[in-house]
Amino acid sequence: MQDKHLFDGLYHPQPLLIVISGTSGVGKDAVLCGLKQRKLPLHFVVTATSRPPRANEVAGVDYFFFPREEFERRIANGEFVEATMVYSDWKGIPRWQIEDALKSGKDVVLRVDVQGAMKLRKMYPEAVLIFLIPESVDEWYNRLRHRNTDTSEELELRLATAYKEVEQIGEFDYVVLNARDLLEQAVDDIVQIINSEHHRVHHRKSLNDSSAQ
Repeated sequence: MQDKHLFDGLYHPQPLLIVISGTSGVGKDAVLCGLKQRKLPLHFVVTATSRPPRANEVAGVDYFFFPREEFERRIANGEFVEATMVYSDWKGIPRWQIEDALKSGKDVVLRVDVQGAMKLRKMYPEAVLIFLIPESVDEWYNRLRHRNTDTSEELELRLATAYKEVEQIGEFDYVVLNARDLLEQAVDDIVQIINSEHHRVHHRKSLNDSSAQ
């Protein structure tokens, strides 16, 4: 054997930023929960909020809880990838949650709406963007109706918004079907995507480099 190091360094997976998105009511939270139950070596981003914790909520697990004044100071300091006012309270994606995990070599997973995914694409061009879709429009619409949280006018607005969001699918890398009663299949598909990305010959550029820009 002339060179015992012939294959050294050929397999060197880089940490990934995996963004799970899709229209409202497509099951993003359920898919995220399914991934967590797999006990994979993934870092799940914890969102920050300016509202006080509710009963049984744990700081740093359910949310990071910051008083509004501190939250707004952190926004000014650029500590959030994205921050949005939701029902009179701030919600934001902490930048350190993403970048610290990537620097440690962990894959990072987070769920955002389609608008948030587009912002992340600009900030982290090598992120892996996954668009969840339902089996059909009827199935998706029934999911929304059965939640009993929206008026008929709000449902129509969600439908109109969904049409606009689907037009953005060309900005995503993968589409995953999250059909009714087939959640585990959707989770399997996402795990396969992550595995495939780690076995690419030409890896995505280190996200640590992108985040430093």
